Amino acid sequence: MSASPEDAVLLLHGAWMNRWVMSYLALALQREGFAVQTLSYRTMRGTLAEHLARVAERIAALEAPRLHLVGHSLGGVIVLRYLQRGADPRVRRAVLLGSPVAGCRAAADLAQSAGGELLLGASLGVWREPVDVSVDRRFEVGAIAGTVAFGLGRMVTRLPKPNDGVVCLDETKFPALRDHIALPVGHTLMLVSPRIARQTAAFLRTGEFRR
Repeated sequence: MSASPEDAVLLLHGAWMNRWVMSYLALALQREGFAVQTLSYRTMRGTLAEHLARVAERIAALEAPRLHLVGHSLGGVIVLRYLQRGADPRVRRAVLLGSPVAGCRAAADLAQSAGGELLLGASLGVWREPVDVSVDRRFEVGAIAGTVAFGLGRMVTRLPKPNDGVVCLDETKFPALRDHIALPVGHTLMLVSPRIARQTAAFLRTGEFRR
């Protein structure tokens, strides 16, 4: 079943990236019938408030009657904060891909290492915010976690398993989630995974992942 052309999706990338890394997922969702937009934001220099303002501005410019959000890693944290702080009433569903919304061990340990704060840049302010996983029940939020430990986090610290090489499975879970699924994929490779794309589309259409 394809999505309605009235469903628009905004994709948010993670730290140190730009919107082009979301190209595969964008194309896959377009083939499922969604009207897809990608957005670049300055993960190293922008503040959380600036990120949220940029997201709000882009969403306000969309004309679709139903809106959905998908965020990878830091992008998923931004998505959750947006939902918590006055989202557009047209927003219905969100999918968080490898997003450490319940805390990020890798970022915390990197910040303590030599040069870590420089590497994290302004995103450090996001990671140092108190953990807040509350979300209004009118939003249906799903999360996908990876379980293949392939990512830069292994170079920074020893992460408890299961993890995706950057984010631990338990960091992706919180009670208000509508659905959660773990798949055998690494942190960055999520963005080019056909299985991740199919599961993302399934949740955006139905509010549930396929099993």
